Amino acid sequence: MNAFNNHESIREINLSYLTLVQRLLREDRNEGMAKLGLTASLAEVLSGLSPEQTLKLASRDQLVCFFRLNGDAMLGALGTPAAAKPIAQEPAQALAA
Repeated sequence: MNAFNNHESIREINLSYLTLVQRLLREDRNEGMAKLGLTASLAEVLSGLSPEQTLKLASRDQLVCFFRLNGDAMLGALGTPAAAKPIAQEPAQALAA
């Protein structure tokens, strides 16, 4: 049962990723390629997949995407809380009036 749940989770992630890829490439191919780290040839293949091919690829038992969080600085920045911004006084005073 657990293996089925894992496979189903991977399929859902893959399908979401492939859908996102196709949408981003349709909206702005160059920007989509840059955001996703895709080569032109890979972007061409992924954007040309039929719905059936997309579902078949998504159903593999391996992730078709990868995470580019490969630097300690990048990972460290994700764990660091953002600097607290002072709350503007004007909006609070307007609400109290």
